[in-house]
Amino acid sequence: MSRHKAILLGITMLAAGIFSARQADAQTFQTYRCIDGTQFIVGFYDHDKRAFLQIDGEPVTLAKRLTVSGIRYSGAGITLTISKAGATAVKHLKRPATACAVI
Repeated sequence: MSRHKAILLGITMLAAGIFSARQADAQTFQTYRCIDGTQFIVGFYDHDKRAFLQIDGEPVTLAKRLTVSGIRYSGAGITLTISKAGATAVKHLKRPATACAVI
């Protein structure tokens, strides 16, 4: 009888683990192309104030910065700016800021 209890306990624990598994955080990914030919992917996750960028084949995490209008993220020499109207610009590799659009 103890063998059956052990099997039942194992199945119960497995089922509890499956049903209580945490769902993935909601996420948003956008691909942008800029006027100067730069292309990048940016990801945003719920409950995370950072922007996760892949630009020039390298992953970069940008911290959210204070700004008067819109949203600005920066880090590792890269600045991503999104205005309240939705206009997006990126500045990287000591280049001037350039306008970008979702593709």
